[in-house]
Amino acid sequence: MLEIQNLQVGYGKKIILQHIDLAPLATGQVVSLLGANGCGKSTLLKSLAGLIRPKTGQILLNQTDLNQQSFEQRAQHVVYLPQSLPASVHLRVFESVLVAANATLRPTQHSAVEADQIMQLLERLGISHLAMRYLDELSGGQKQLVGLAQALIRQPKLLLLDEPLSALDLNYQYHVMELLKEQTQQHQMISVIVLHDLNVALQHSDQCVLLSQGHVLAQGPVANVITAPHLAQAYGVTTRIEPCSQQQLHVFIDGLTSQSKGLV
Repeated sequence: MLEIQNLQVGYGKKIILQHIDLAPLATGQVVSLLGANGCGKSTLLKSLAGLIRPKTGQILLNQTDLNQQSFEQRAQHVVYLPQSLPASVHLRVFESVLVAANATLRPTQHSAVEADQIMQLLERLGISHLAMRYLDELSGGQKQLVGLAQALIRQPKLLLLDEPLSALDLNYQYHVMELLKEQTQQHQMISVIVLHDLNVALQHSDQCVLLSQGHVLAQGPVANVITAPHLAQAYGVTTRIEPCSQQQLHVFIDGLTSQSKGLV
């Protein structure tokens, strides 16, 4: 399980996240991290990944405090995928996934990842035809899919994805979220994903964490977090959350709250 206790994170003297407490998140779950721009979503992911050292608090993964581990130790169990891969990497797609797979090979794994495992994953992501292409020749969306392959091939205990759908079309967005949910359950990971599309979160998440101004506004099952009062407070919008003809909940935005109208 993943649990966060009294986490405070900032840059220099500027505090971004204050007193973050998360109830335990169980394995096999996709958890959407939601909130307005600047609320601290990416900062929280980076602190979970060990890229930013918290000022106070604990990050417990299976009762082990990740803050007490070295970056190398944490990387054995935690994989972080940023919004975009470095632009100047001149590796073939297949090679980049192979490097990612074997870079953090755990002592309990007696053999390296096989080539057919990589090709199967690339096939599942719809990019097997890019296997021999160079990363620096790909589009932004293709790079995002390769980055996801690099993350999934490592089968971490905790997978952190920062807006992995931002450069993908609707077909790939749905495809990626379905594959992510399948892989999360199959390998008993905890996947925390930053999303802006609330309807994607409603359809594909097991739980949500909603941040507002550096605090946790709500955490829990999707339907308990994505509510009109919570969205009004977090985003400054008036909304309706209603079922469609297939009884899937959808968010409809009707306007701005009176408090946020002056910001436009």
